[in-house]
Amino acid sequence: MKDDTLTEKPHSNSNGVDQTKRSTLTKLAVGAATLPFASVLHAASDKLAEQKVTLMPNEKGPFDIVIENGRVVDPETGLDAIRNVGIKGKRIAAISKNTLKGAKVINAEGLVVAPGFVDLHAHGQQLPAARAQAFDGVTTQLEMESGLLPISKFYEDTAKEGRPLNYGASVAWTYARVMAKEPTMPAADGSIVWFQKAFSYNNWQNTLATPDELKQILSDIEQGLKEGGLGIGINAGYAPGYGHKEYYELAKLAKRYNMPTYTHVRYLNSAEPKSSFEAYQELISLSATTGAHMHICHLNSTSVQDIDDCADLVQSAIDRGLNVTAEAYPYGAGSSLIGAEVFRGDDWLARWGVPSASYMEANGKPLTQEKITELQANDPGKVVVMHFLKPDDNPSDRQKMDRSVLFPGAAIASDAMPWMDSKGKVIEGDIWPLPSDAIAHPRSLACFTRFISKYVNEYKAVTLIEAMERCSLNACRIIENSVPQMKNKGRVQVGKDADLVIFKLEDIKVLATFEAPNALSEGMHHVIVNGTPIIANGELQLGVNPGEPIRNPVIA
Repeated sequence: MKDDTLTEKPHSNSNGVDQTKRSTLTKLAVGAATLPFASVLHAASDKLAEQKVTLMPNEKGPFDIVIENGRVVDPETGLDAIRNVGIKGKRIAAISKNTLKGAKVINAEGLVVAPGFVDLHAHGQQLPAARAQAFDGVTTQLEMESGLLPISKFYEDTAKEGRPLNYGASVAWTYARVMAKEPTMPAADGSIVWFQKAFSYNNWQNTLATPDELKQILSDIEQGLKEGGLGIGINAGYAPGYGHKEYYELAKLAKRYNMPTYTHVRYLNSAEPKSSFEAYQELISLSATTGAHMHICHLNSTSVQDIDDCADLVQSAIDRGLNVTAEAYPYGAGSSLIGAEVFRGDDWLARWGVPSASYMEANGKPLTQEKITELQANDPGKVVVMHFLKPDDNPSDRQKMDRSVLFPGAAIASDAMPWMDSKGKVIEGDIWPLPSDAIAHPRSLACFTRFISKYVNEYKAVTLIEAMERCSLNACRIIENSVPQMKNKGRVQVGKDADLVIFKLEDIKVLATFEAPNALSEGMHHVIVNGTPIIANGELQLGVNPGEPIRNPVIA
């Protein structure tokens, strides 16, 4: 079998986005898509854009799985062509125009074959949540923003139960802070349920750490890094009372271990003082002073109504060479715990820039301020949905959404929440399908399919190959310098991990709504993780758990 030679199709270049024309959606989308990725971070070698890319020699068959006649899309090399793909074990072993022989053959005629989607921001680390995300095309789900603690217990418990998707987590600064500042709280157990209970306490959210407390916080985080944590999750919006020096020490620790920080910035406020803009300035200054890689979680929701100015600020930092990256999700509503500090105080609505308390919903129903106050007192761990933009109804909101979702080099990341029953209990264990009363934000199973449905099929804002870059490769670029495992993901290339999605582009359909959030997305015909199908012909393969842990190399 002779090798195929592919010609790279480089993206067109631009000197930047004309900020005076941001109100025009088309110009915004094109400007974002055509900015040179080299100005962002982890750019592919210029050789990819200038030379022919020759695939590794095709391994001889027969193969374990052959995917025939699919539209194979690889966002790194620019491949977008009809090819046959051969899989042996966990790896892609051949990509060829020639017929391949395999023990199992998947007919992909008329279907897209692309790298499985990589989610940097998945709070739903339970088995049912992972299964639901498979229908969104996710093959790797990582809990980076909030993180977990202890790290070793999280990995051990997850491996014992098994996962259909690859999994991993950063080290949770908030967990360490709760343990240092709330002596009556039991020790963290590696689960999000433990963190929910912490919202019955307030000291960790609103007070500075003493020198001894800071020492304990940093010690617990460092131990988590030594156990394989994927960076430091700094959920600062939930503990805005922390000190600037504390954040500085976290950035220095991350730099020492060559790991990123993943920050939900401390303020969610469209107006100064204590604005989102100010919070981004704090993050950027730490990248400049420590050299740490500072990643911004959900650029859209943490900017609230001030997305344009915040995006300008972040892009300026990147253009000057700072190690700052970002992510966003294609919804104008976030999800959080009602006891969070960002929803307290007489001015919280003004800070969010929304007209009434009805922009907050619980179980799909708008709330009043009286009900919010009651829940904060009696059920502070309750999950709520908070609208900050309504892009499907308002062109101005749509423009703001596009600015974040199409931010150059950004990854699509879901901020997927764990699923809860009608009584607020996390749904976990070997459960499928999701119970009829399962509640979460619809992005928990429809983030990536919504992005494809809206930005490729409906808006025509990006090409398919650009969408795959945002759904898979960009996340890998963001973390692979610290986590070498990710160099083998987000690509459809010989020798890379066989994490693949096979879907019909025009059939991608999001069914989940805020009122009925647990309706699975449609269109994913096959999802393969480490060479094993977890969805075949649109059906989940129960009992199949090929997911592997993603860990930093410190433990090696």
